[in-house]
Amino acid sequence: MTSADLDADVRQSDPDRWLSSRFVADPSARADLIALYAFEAELLAIPTRVTQPLLAEMRYVWWREQMDGVFSGIARKGHPVLEALTDVVARHALDRDPFDALIEAHVGRVHGEPHDLDAFYLGPMQAAVRILAGPGHEDRVVEAGRMWGLAQVGRTDEARALRASANAALKGLPAEGFPAVAHTALSRGDAPDAIKRLRLTWSVATGRV
Repeated sequence: MTSADLDADVRQSDPDRWLSSRFVADPSARADLIALYAFEAELLAIPTRVTQPLLAEMRYVWWREQMDGVFSGIARKGHPVLEALTDVVARHALDRDPFDALIEAHVGRVHGEPHDLDAFYLGPMQAAVRILAGPGHEDRVVEAGRMWGLAQVGRTDEARALRASANAALKGLPAEGFPAVAHTALSRGDAPDAIKRLRLTWSVATGRV
């Protein structure tokens, strides 16, 4: 499986963030971002492949164990997502905590626990910003990450209430990092692709969500 294959998988499983990634000008940076999203897609798909919570948890434990190799620079050969993620982690000096938190949040979800929105949405967005803009900008996207998470679970009024503070914080985000948050502007997941592209173009051009 090539980077193009990962890109195609993310396009199918995560179309809004895939569309946002089209605004990353640097092909290498875009591929790194897609590797992160492909990893998230693998975790998200587990409950669709197994019906019993215990079996799902066992798969998440496997992914958690693989993080040892990812963060020690030893890729699991033959697994394209893990191979790509290992390279991304090394290139961008990503922190492990958000990855562990995301896996644990998925374990909680299959057992019926409330969604940990920061783990599901904020942590990955901060990692994406680090990939695109380097370290030191993670705090700029806290409100945007929470806004995105609230919108994803249907708490749209709460999401809208964060828009002003999210945009105020995003003024300090370098332009190259903005595609990591642009999808926050897509409040309607069922809108046609053409409308989404227009909305994203406006968002990237103005630096606002």
